[in-house]
Amino acid sequence: MWELMLPYLIGTALGITPAPDGMAPDTMAAAPAAAETALEDLSVREPEPQVPTGKFTTAVEIKPILGMTKGNWVAVRLYEGQDLLYFTHLLSWRCGMWEVRYGLNGAPAETVFPLEPCHEDTASPNSMTDMVNYLPYVTLPPESVDSIYVEIFYDDGTSDFAQFNRNEVLIP
Repeated sequence: MWELMLPYLIGTALGITPAPDGMAPDTMAAAPAAAETALEDLSVREPEPQVPTGKFTTAVEIKPILGMTKGNWVAVRLYEGQDLLYFTHLLSWRCGMWEVRYGLNGAPAETVFPLEPCHEDTASPNSMTDMVNYLPYVTLPPESVDSIYVEIFYDDGTSDFAQFNRNEVLIP
């Protein structure tokens, strides 16, 4: 029951009201491929409508969650002789985002992490189904990740960022 009420309560708190009966809310289009948006100036994009749908496909629905779970945005793991930098948590909420960028070891967030398109026509639009073309991690040389800078661009035109040291996000 709460999963149905939470978006409504958040939207109400932010001053957003549901669409009138008979009007379908606008939904986010599939996230563009990374090659098409690489380092695009996202500030010139038109913000998308922020009507809470209960499916967590808009920035108004996912921003409070990502704000409270910022320490979980990324994770690093040394596995089979390689550093794996995971973006799994962000991928779970990607439908309210335009893009995720990252930079390593003091570099600015200029590398675009590709996001699987949302599955708006399903009950779980944020589900990850294409693990062949959209891995939840990047592979890097062993012990090469000392720090990570992550920037998220939401579909309402805003952004957020976080910076992590390896030991803060290291998993066994």
